[in-house]
Amino acid sequence: MARENEHSCWQSSNTSTKGERPKKTYGITLVAQRLLKSSLVRKGWEFDEVYSKGKRLHGKGFTLICCPNSTGESRLGISVHRKIRGAVKRNRIKRIIRESFRLGRKQYPAGADIVFAVRPDFPCLHPRDICAAVTPLKDSFTCCHGV
Repeated sequence: MARENEHSCWQSSNTSTKGERPKKTYGITLVAQRLLKSSLVRKGWEFDEVYSKGKRLHGKGFTLICCPNSTGESRLGISVHRKIRGAVKRNRIKRIIRESFRLGRKQYPAGADIVFAVRPDFPCLHPRDICAAVTPLKDSFTCCHGV
C-alpha cells in the first residue's frame, strides 16, 4: 500500500474538527462541500409552517413546497410517504434527494425553505434524475419567495 507522502495527489485535510478523522481527497476539501444540518428543515413545527404557508409545485412523483425564510439561505426538508414500503428504500430516496440538493443548490431559490414531498410513484433513483425533474419547476420558484 502506498504511503501518503509518496503521492502528491493524496492530501490529508487539516480542516477536520475534534473527533473527526481527516479525509483523504484528490486536491479538494470535502468539508466545504458537505450539507450542514443548518441547511435542513428538521423540526416538526418548521415542516408545519412550510406546509401551511408554502406554495406547491408539482412534478412527476413529487411535490416541492416552497416558503420564504429569514435566513437568506435555502433549506431542504424531505417527506417520504409510508406507502413506499421499507425503511431502507425510503432512506435511500432521502439520501439521493439530499445529495441532489447538495450538488445542485443553485437550482433552488436562496432564502426559502423547501419541502420535497415524495409520492409512491416517485421514479428518480439518481441525483441527476432529481436535478432533471426539478429543472422544469425552476421558473416557478421565483414566485414562491417574492424575488
